[in-house]
Amino acid sequence: MKNFLLTFVLILFSASGYACPVCDQRQPKLLRGITHGAGPDSNWDYLIISVMGAIVLATLYYSVKWLLVPGEKSAKHIKRHILDDPYHGR
Repeated sequence: MKNFLLTFVLILFSASGYACPVCDQRQPKLLRGITHGAGPDSNWDYLIISVMGAIVLATLYYSVKWLLVPGEKSAKHIKRHILDDPYHGR
């Protein structure tokens, strides 16, 4: 599982696009060579992107965690009505 995760992360970061020469000149030093388009207008843009990235990463973490290990063991949970229904899938 660790090898799969490491491979996925490496592919994800290696597949990110690189900026063209014109966009490279317009970007600040922090983002130079990474992104296309106009750079951030103010320091608030960095804060907004950072908070948004943290929210996305937290959502991704909990989505994968609860998908792999749901933790619901109740026999009356709604998923049991769907999974144990003999007529489901017709």
